[in-house]
Amino acid sequence: MNLLKLVLLAAMAAMCSSAAVGQTAYDADLARKLGADDFGMKKYVFCMLKTGPNDAKFTGKERSDLFAGHLANIKRLAAAGKLALAGPFSENGEGARGLFIFNVETVDEARALVDTDPTIKAGVLIADLVPWYGTAALLEVNSLHNRIKKKDF
Repeated sequence: MNLLKLVLLAAMAAMCSSAAVGQTAYDADLARKLGADDFGMKKYVFCMLKTGPNDAKFTGKERSDLFAGHLANIKRLAAAGKLALAGPFSENGEGARGLFIFNVETVDEARALVDTDPTIKAGVLIADLVPWYGTAALLEVNSLHNRIKKKDF
C-alpha cells in the first residue's frame, strides 16, 4: 500500500475514533463559519508533496532561498484561509516530503495555489492532488497552533 493511502486511512480512522467519543452540543454558528455540512464535514483537497526531478540541482544558498520561499508561501496561504494543514514527513523510502490540505473544493483551485510555491516552480518538489472529505473542524488547527507554538519557522 503506498504512503498516500496510508495517510488517508489514518486520517479517516482518526475521524471515526473522534466520532465514537460522543456527541456534544451542536453549534450552528460555528458550523456555518467553518462551512460544515450536516455531518460536520466539508470538501478539501489533499496534496502529497514528493521529491521532484530537480531536487539535486539546488544546493547551498539557492536551496535555502527556495525553502525560505516555500515556508513563506505556506504562511501566506494559511493566513488567507486556503491552507488548513501542512507539514513535512520524516525520511522515508517513498519520496514523500510533506503534505498540504487545502481549504478549497476542487483540484484545479488547489493546483493554482500549489503553483505559487517556489519549490514546485523549481521542480524540487512535485504535488499529487486528490479531493478529500474531512472534518470542518480542521480549519481551527491554525488558530490553535498559533496559541501553542513558542517559535516560528
